[in-house]
Amino acid sequence: MLIPHDTRIALDTVVDLVNTAPQEDSGGVGGTDGLGDVEALYGFVRSHDISGVGDLGNRDLRAVLNVRARFAEVFAAPDARSAADLINQLVAAAGTTPQLTDHDGYDWHVHYFAPGASVADHLAADCGMALAFMVVAGEQERLRRCEAPDCGHAFVDLSRNRSRRYCDSRTCGNRLHVAAYRARRKEAAAG
Repeated sequence: MLIPHDTRIALDTVVDLVNTAPQEDSGGVGGTDGLGDVEALYGFVRSHDISGVGDLGNRDLRAVLNVRARFAEVFAAPDARSAADLINQLVAAAGTTPQLTDHDGYDWHVHYFAPGASVADHLAADCGMALAFMVVAGEQERLRRCEAPDCGHAFVDLSRNRSRRYCDSRTCGNRLHVAAYRARRKEAAAG
């Protein structure tokens, strides 16, 4: 599947945004919110090179948390039609204004947010359109959640055969494989 550079960046951003939400641990207790305050939002903006963002405040934080929750719904959508409805709502609310740009050393690409848009509208427009690209390509099922029982992080399965099950095979996948191996060894020793 060929994904343009700007779409890939937006997909990575939306995954990282969704994964800032507190994750319940195995005991059912919620974790830490990766966007717990305005400083964390500034950090997210910096680490993802989100352009055109000025001063941020609590209003921006609340708006981004709302967008994050809506994106999480897209990852949980049971089918393409449900995902499309959610994406359409997000993108329409952001007031998209597609523009070609070639800033900061990147080749030509499309920004979907309006000039001067809030960070929440920026994320909703650009990341929403990246998710729309996945639905249009018939690839909505690639928007997944980690199957590790103690994880649940979002990821985009870009494997050739759509077989990825874990957000990170070195951590979640390996941990489960080691646990299964140990269980089999223990059972064989007892049997």
